Formats: sequence, C-alpha cells, structure tokens
Amino acid sequence: MLSKLRSLRDKLSKSKSGFMGKIEETVKVRGVVDDQLYEDLEEILIKNDCGTEMAERIITSLRKEVKEDRITDPEVVQIYLVDIMQNILFKDIPDESDFFQPPALQPYVIAFVGVNGTGKTTTIGKVANRFAQSGKKVLIVAGDTFRAAAIDQVAIWAERAGVHIMRSEPERDPASVIYDGVASAVAKKYDIVLIDTAGRQHTKERLMKELQKIDRVIKKACPEAPHETILVVDSTTGQNAISQAKHFDEAIKLTGLALTKFDGTAKGGIIFNIKQNLEIPVRLLGVGEQIEDIENFHTVRFVKAFFTSGDEAEEE
Repeated sequence: MLSKLRSLRDKLSKSKSGFMGKIEETVKVRGVVDDQLYEDLEEILIKNDCGTEMAERIITSLRKEVKEDRITDPEVVQIYLVDIMQNILFKDIPDESDFFQPPALQPYVIAFVGVNGTGKTTTIGKVANRFAQSGKKVLIVAGDTFRAAAIDQVAIWAERAGVHIMRSEPERDPASVIYDGVASAVAKKYDIVLIDTAGRQHTKERLMKELQKIDRVIKKACPEAPHETILVVDSTTGQNAISQAKHFDEAIKLTGLALTKFDGTAKGGIIFNIKQNLEIPVRLLGVGEQIEDIENFHTVRFVKAFFTSGDEAEEE
C-alpha cells in the first residue's frame, strides 16, 4: 500500500513534471552556468505562475549563492535552486492543524467562497465526505440561490457524501437561506455546517456586499461563526487567483485557501506566488476528480512530494 506521501507525490506528478521537469531540462540543455541560464530559469518560474517578484527574488538568491560557493556545474545549480525554493515555503509556516479535526464546537461552521468555475461546489462535496467518514453529522447549506444548476450540483454532492442539505427554490435571498441553515444546525446539533455561496464575478460589487451580509446573518444564528472562511481558487488561473483572494478578503475575512485542480496543472508555481503576495494560508489541496481527492495542505509533506521522487519520498 502506498504511503500518504507517495500517493500525494503521484497525484502531483503532472504539476511536478511540468514545473520541475522544465527546470531539469533547461539545466541539461544549457550545460553551462551563465547569464542565459539564469534568464531561462527565471522565465520558467514566471511562466509557471511563481509571479514576477517571487521569480526575481529566487534567481537573485540563486546568483548570490552560486557565486559565493563558486559553483560551475549547472546540475549543482539546480540543487541550489530547489533548496532556495524549499526554504521559501518553509519560512514562516502558519499553524497547519488538521482541517478535518476542528475544535469541538457545535456546530462548526465553514463558509466557502469563490468565483464560479473554480471547483467550489466539488470541494464542498469532498470536504463533506471526509467529515461524514469520520462520523460527523454534516449539513450543507446551498446558498448559491441564483443558479438552479448550482443548487442541483451541491445536492448531488450531498447525496454522494451521505450528508444532509438545506436548499431552497432558486432566487431566494441567499442570506435568508444561510441564516435558516445555520439556525437549524444549532437547533438540531449538527457537528459541521458547510455553506456554499454565490460566485458571480461579473457583479463584483454586489457580490461583495452580499458576502458581507451573509457574514452578518451567520453571526446572528451562531455568534462565533463562521469558524473558517475558505476561498476556493483554481490552481490553473495564476495571478488571477491572487487578485481574487485580495478582493474576497476585503469582503469577508478569509482564514484559508483551497487550491483545486492542482493535479491537473503544469503550473505548480502558484504556491510560491501565494507565499509572496498573500498572508492567507493554503489549507486544502484538490488533487483529483474523485470524492476522496482532497488533502490537508501540509508544507513538509507537500515539499517532499513535489521536490523528491522514488525512495526519497518515504515518510519519516
């Protein structure tokens, strides 16, 4: 049986080969340590969504260390590069407690936000399944009331996960639906409440006001809630994900990010972009289409899975 670490490594193989594979190929083809090698490596970092500032920071550090240690072998330069990138991820690691082992509060309310198409509803279904599998009594509240398809979709995921759902007719005020859902969860002693919200990016100002209203009504039903507010972002969207996070954080204070489709992107550098530009931790990683394909984001495990292979990836 594969270890969790090896399983994660396998799921990240496309992202890893697209990112780290290009670095390895460039080092071998160039064959010498010169300005062109550094420029090529920086271009790879930028194209793989590290962000311009982070890419420049990484290459500046690489140049400095290579010069100080008088490295002339490009394959050793690659080792230095990987080391620098790992150290960036390891710096100032936030609390990485198990997302699926929350404090014993009843109910524990988690709001999910994000623009349409990021995989928000799918993420909610996967999270619901994980909580249900651990014996939690789970309620999904279908708060994206302006799209009948969204209500139907989250209902399908609730059925797959074997959890309850509170839904309404389309176009009902989402804040009202969410208030009723949280109040019902309090009365019926649910362990976990997962709230789906609308993600209409084309009406940004209205959407943000709606989220602020939702935050207020959640607190009316359960004063300490939401205990988590997770922004779901598509790993393939690059810099746009950073912009989304900043806008949503202004409207409703985010506690973490869920990166979806990370198994299907060749642009794994989004992790470094987030580190550079946001003070919001990654909490969840979507790594497949199956209901069980959701992972806690754990920096040490991620680094080992992303930067190592074969026997190197054994768990400590």
